[in-house]
Amino acid sequence: MTIMNHQILLASRPKGEASTDNFKSVETPLAPLGDGQVLVRNQFLSLDPYMRGRMNDTKSYTAPQALNAVMGGGTVGTVVDSRNPQWHAGDTVATMLGWQDYGVSNGSDLRKIDMALAPISAYLGVLGMPGVTAWYGLNRICCPKAGETVAVSAASGAVGSVVGQLAKHQGCRVVGIAGGSVKCNYVTGELGFDACVDYKAGQLAADLQAAAPGGIDAYFDNVGGAVLDAVMLRMNAHGRIAVCGAIAGYDGAILSMANPGLILISRLKVQGFIVSEHMDDWPAALDEIGALFAAGKIKFRESVADGLASAPEALLGLLKGRNFGKQLVKLF
Repeated sequence: MTIMNHQILLASRPKGEASTDNFKSVETPLAPLGDGQVLVRNQFLSLDPYMRGRMNDTKSYTAPQALNAVMGGGTVGTVVDSRNPQWHAGDTVATMLGWQDYGVSNGSDLRKIDMALAPISAYLGVLGMPGVTAWYGLNRICCPKAGETVAVSAASGAVGSVVGQLAKHQGCRVVGIAGGSVKCNYVTGELGFDACVDYKAGQLAADLQAAAPGGIDAYFDNVGGAVLDAVMLRMNAHGRIAVCGAIAGYDGAILSMANPGLILISRLKVQGFIVSEHMDDWPAALDEIGALFAAGKIKFRESVADGLASAPEALLGLLKGRNFGKQLVKLF
């Protein structure tokens, strides 16, 4: 019996804000596996802010998402058929099979995951790319010392929440920045941050000063724009800024730094990074985060949309901050 594979393609480039009209849903019959191939039934799909950038045909760190092709993205699922001796039916794997119910791999991009350690969905969040992103930016760029103040934007999200918890584990004072009192209460009450600033409250500069009266030594930036400008004013001399994302500009807004002279005045290190360029660090990052998770010292939260058809709307919601924690789509 032929299996029909539900897929979502990028149908058109956004002009300004992305919309559900930019996507197209199709069903494609699965072809028989060739030698060396593995068929995976995806259980969860990861939605991440970088996907919005790839929808544009502009200069970036990676090629744009091809039109009329399956949207790329991280997935976790189960091997249902294999003609590769390294993989067997029933194996649970993490990979990058994109926005579809089933995906075919040659096996080289599959990572077997430990279901005894955590639920399968966690391997798209705290125990996957977002967790490693947090670890790398914090440890390789921010390089915090015990007693320093570390700030992080999008603090309740998949990356920001791990940044803050790792920094607390290293003995730092941690200030989160998030949208709304509910998220801020979660960041301080559940994740253990020392303070959280609600950027939607309309007094970002004053609230940052109150939350970090001694200034900020290291900042993990996920959003850019006005939040980055406000944090720059509070950075201490020789501070470090890891630039991970720029959600404020993903829908086409031009992001200009209000006072770039502060980089010189405060002798700041400002460095962008792409975690996929640092694969040598993934094992150490996952080992450390996994150990902390197993010891109950790392918490996470998920927002889960139901069914592949919900993915476009869920991605648009993520870009507006409507998610709470890691945004996923449950396929099966």
